[in-house]
Amino acid sequence: MDNKQKKINTLFLTRWYPHRYDPMPGLFVQRHAEAVAKYCKVSLLYIHPDDNLKSKKKEIITETINDVFTVRIYYKTVQSNIPLISGIIKGFKYFQANLQGTKLIRKERGKPEILHVNILTRLGIFALLYKIYSGTPFIVTEHWSRYLPITNTYKGFFRKLFTRIVVKNASAVLPVTKNLKNAMLNHGLKNNNYTVVPNVVDTELFIPFDKIPDRKKKRIVHISCFEDRSKNISGILNVIKKLSEKRQDFECYLVGEGINLEKLKNYADKLKIKNKFAIFTGLLEDNKLIESINKSDLMLMFSNYENMPVVINESFACGVPVLSSNVGGIPEYVNKETGVLVEKKDESALLIALENFLDDNKKYDREKIREFALKNFSKEEVGKKIFKIYKNVLK
Repeated sequence: MDNKQKKINTLFLTRWYPHRYDPMPGLFVQRHAEAVAKYCKVSLLYIHPDDNLKSKKKEIITETINDVFTVRIYYKTVQSNIPLISGIIKGFKYFQANLQGTKLIRKERGKPEILHVNILTRLGIFALLYKIYSGTPFIVTEHWSRYLPITNTYKGFFRKLFTRIVVKNASAVLPVTKNLKNAMLNHGLKNNNYTVVPNVVDTELFIPFDKIPDRKKKRIVHISCFEDRSKNISGILNVIKKLSEKRQDFECYLVGEGINLEKLKNYADKLKIKNKFAIFTGLLEDNKLIESINKSDLMLMFSNYENMPVVINESFACGVPVLSSNVGGIPEYVNKETGVLVEKKDESALLIALENFLDDNKKYDREKIREFALKNFSKEEVGKKIFKIYKNVLK
C-alpha cells in the first residue's frame, strides 16, 4: 500500500481475546488484528467480566501491541438468584462496557470507518445498533465450531433469530474455512458477501530450523487442549500402542494441558507406553513450542471434529508435514504435498499412515510446505486480503 494513502480506521470487537487470567483464548483474533494493522489503523476492544475487582466497578487498560491500539475493560457483574434477571443484568453491563470502550477509542483514535466483529452473536447486535446510529458498516469474522452439525451447540430461538439479522446486515462475512461457511449457510445465515479468510501464523516466529537433528527415532508431535471428546487423543494412544508392538523407531510427544490430561496420562500408563513412546510435555509456549514443532518430523492430529486448528498452520510455517483426520476445514489445506488424511476414528488407517511415514518421510519437501504457509497464512497475505475487503465495503 502507498504510504501516502490514508489508512482505514478500523475497530475490532471481539468476544475472545488474551486477558489477565489466560493468555491463550482468542490468540487467532489478535493475529488477525495485527495482520490488518500492516495496512490499516487498527484499534481493538475486549470486555471481560471480573468479580475479583475490589475497589472499583470497572478497570480500563489501554496499550499498543504490535501497532494495535488495545483497550481491555474488566467489569464487575451483578449476581441474582433469578437466572433471567441475572442474564439481563449481565447483558446490559456487557453492552454498557462496550459502549464506554467504543467512546474512549473514538475519542483517542477518531471515528472508526468500519467495525470488525469477531465471534457472534452479542457483539454483532452491538455493531448493528452502532451501524443504525452512526452509519458505520460492519463485517463479521467467525471462528466458532458451534455451527458444525457434530457439535450441535447452535441453539435457541432468539439466538438464531438475532444471528440471522446480524449476518444479513453485515457488509461481509469472513469464516476461517469453507467448511464453516457451509455450516453457517446451512443454518440460514445468508449474506451476499461470504469470503473465506484463514487464521494467521506469525511466520517471522514460526520458522524452520536450519538443520534438523539426526536421530535414530523419528519424532511425532501432537499439540492440543487435551479435551478427548473432540481431539480423540485416546485414539492416538491406542495407535501408538499398536505401532510400538511392531517397531520402536519413533517417539510421540504430546504437548498441552486440559481437562482430560491426567486421565490420558493414566491411560498411556495402562497401555505401558507412557514416557517411552508417548511423552507428555505439558503446556509449551513461545520459543519452546516452536522448538518442539521444529524438532518433529510429523504433526499428528486425529480429531473427531474440528474447524481448522492453528497448530496445523504453525506446523506448515515450520515446514513440518501433517497427518490428520479428514474433518472440518483441515482437508482444505492438507494435501499430498503438505501431509496425509485419514478418516476420523479409523485407527487402522492411522496405523498404516504412520507406518508409511516412518518408512518414507523424505518424500515431503519442507521448503515447499513453508512456502505454502507463507502464501496462505502469513500476516502480510491475510492482512492484504482483509484490507481489500474493507476497501470494497467502503466504496
